Amino acid sequence: MQKVKASEPYSFSETVDVSELETMDNDIRQLHEVDVTGEALLEQGIYTFRFNVNGTMVLPCARTLVDVSFPFNVEAYEQFTTQSYKASEEHEIHFIDREVLDLTPYIKENILLEVPIRVFSEETKIEDVVGEQEGFTVLGEDEYHEQEAMQQEQLEEEKQQKVDPRLSSLKQYFEDDKN
Repeated sequence: MQKVKASEPYSFSETVDVSELETMDNDIRQLHEVDVTGEALLEQGIYTFRFNVNGTMVLPCARTLVDVSFPFNVEAYEQFTTQSYKASEEHEIHFIDREVLDLTPYIKENILLEVPIRVFSEETKIEDVVGEQEGFTVLGEDEYHEQEAMQQEQLEEEKQQKVDPRLSSLKQYFEDDKN
């Protein structure tokens, strides 16, 4: 990167290899290169970077575990300074102690923050996957809710039938009282 002059924005556009994220403990199965575009601005000793990261990561489907391509576009804003007294965790201003600033760790961090909790494959339906396996039944939404209600009733009945041994004599007292 070139030197940034005070109050003149410097535009940049690069392709960054972030394939290292695949080896980390996350759901990313494949992610090679991402496009990074943005601008840097120097004002009052603070370098401000605004950049966009565009790419596509491959994640497992939450239902079927097939590969799902997930395109993403991250807008990031990072600030840096070479003056230690201006660096602050509260204002998220990072201290630079070298001559060259590498944005790659910040790009990776922003990509990891963009990974969704779950993705679902549009191509594979649950009926296709479950239908191939023995012992599984695909239920409609109404059937599912009926089955859930029945299971709840069974649990309630089991709770009522179980009596704490310490209270068994009290249970006997109430049964005698009813008769």
